[in-house]
Amino acid sequence: MYAYNLFRSTKPDGLVCAVPEERTVPPFVVEPHWQFGGRIEDREVPLGFDRRAAMEGVRFNGFYLFASFQKDRANRSA
Repeated sequence: MYAYNLFRSTKPDGLVCAVPEERTVPPFVVEPHWQFGGRIEDREVPLGFDRRAAMEGVRFNGFYLFASFQKDRANRSA
């Protein structure tokens, strides 16, 4: 599995763009609509992240978009 950099949407949609470290960040991931959300490796994936879907997304697009199900999401949307 790749190590991914995560970019979180600043909108209340809960979208996260996971980009393998060795790949280029897609051009739509720009401030103020996206912010860096950390780095993940094999054993520490966020809720909503699907490893198989991520591999397919990266294969075809170079990145993987998924919906985040963070518990603190209600506090972030203010």
